[in-house]
Amino acid sequence: MRRFLLLVHRVPPDGDFSLNDLASGGGRMDEVAQAVGAAFLVSNGIRRDTELDLLLLRDGGHGRRVHLVGERLRYLNPDERSTAALLKNALVRAAGHEGRTLEASPGVFVGPGTEEDLLAFVRQPGAFWAEEGGTPLRSASVGPEAAGVLGDVLDPTPRERELLLASGIPRVRLGPRSLRASQCVVLLQNELDLREEAAPGGARAPASPGPGPGTPRGGLPATA
Repeated sequence: MRRFLLLVHRVPPDGDFSLNDLASGGGRMDEVAQAVGAAFLVSNGIRRDTELDLLLLRDGGHGRRVHLVGERLRYLNPDERSTAALLKNALVRAAGHEGRTLEASPGVFVGPGTEEDLLAFVRQPGAFWAEEGGTPLRSASVGPEAAGVLGDVLDPTPRERELLLASGIPRVRLGPRSLRASQCVVLLQNELDLREEAAPGGARAPASPGPGPGTPRGGLPATA
């Protein structure tokens, strides 16, 4: 299983943003939506071997956690607006359900988020932090049970950085340039694909069929 956690710093945790203003009012939800697509979408299919956490923490270390499960995921399309609608609907549906997690649409779970979610993630086997000062990816020990922490358009907060450094997980550098989160996910998925293929008896995990013509976009009605 491949797992990723994206630290999301500006997206309103209550989903109170317009689909017509993803970059500013949406707190760079456009970047988050692109990272979601990069994690799961392949040609004519969805990766079933991948899970992605979006951790939206605010001052005090509390907020929302959106957990996407490739094995169950539906209604994910290549364009960022429909992906943003899928995530917005999840956040909006969670309002009034404080303290518990619900499946807002197939494969999209939303509930409370805390620093403990980050700590639990980095305790998993294969955990690493995608960070510019780390070991180059090509020479890093990243196995099939990978669990990578990435940041969005902003650097980790001082508190997040403190927790990541204290965890002792290895830092992995993806290249000589600063990259967007979606680009980082693409590079990681590609490297893991290549290592899986090169392993003895290796074979790529199958992808489930992608959404066909007439598939509802965004899973649930969304308002702009």
